[in-house]
Amino acid sequence: MYNIASEETYNDGQVIFKEGSSGDWVYMIISGSVEISKNVGGRNFVLSVLQKGEIFGELNLIAGIKRTATARAIGETTLGLIDRTPLDDEFNKLSADFRSVLVAMVHRFEKTVSRAIEFSCRSEVRATKSLSLTFKDRQAFVRAYATNISSGGLFIKTERPLSQGEEFFLKLQLPDIEEPLKISCEVVWSRKPTDYEKGPPGMGVKFREMSGNDRQILDEYLKEVT
Repeated sequence: MYNIASEETYNDGQVIFKEGSSGDWVYMIISGSVEISKNVGGRNFVLSVLQKGEIFGELNLIAGIKRTATARAIGETTLGLIDRTPLDDEFNKLSADFRSVLVAMVHRFEKTVSRAIEFSCRSEVRATKSLSLTFKDRQAFVRAYATNISSGGLFIKTERPLSQGEEFFLKLQLPDIEEPLKISCEVVWSRKPTDYEKGPPGMGVKFREMSGNDRQILDEYLKEVT
């Protein structure tokens, strides 16, 4: 059914590609299984387990976006890398309007999946304590403070919010903890000082990655303050 350019074999648990990485290969599972997962707030959510004959990695083919999830081998897994040339030829034969519709569908699908997972995290414990933190914008390190924090994210009150979709690294200082937590984050929404009628300036942030130790410290803190 597909033209296979080459084959690759992965060991159990080996990452095929990581969420947020670049890459344009489309894969077909020849043997074994593949777990597809997303990271939200430092936690892994399994979206699907694909079996022999299924394909994945196709969203980049249509929309040219970064990998929207992490793919990991379950057991010894052999994959066929599908030759993109015939696929690109067929895609380019479509009208410009129809290609635009497909690209829009891919972006909407990616946002829908992300929002659905984030919504499932809303039941997590939240605290409204103010905490100091630092993050780096385009020019320098910025000191700010956070409110409405959960295990999945927080609100940073700042006059210099980053733009929606930007990824950054912050250091969050918890009370009675000597070292700040180091967390990789992404801006979910942003509110500038000129939007004062909507609320205080700042940005809503979701956690992307943190160490297991920092995750444990944060969870214990949230339990204590709530």
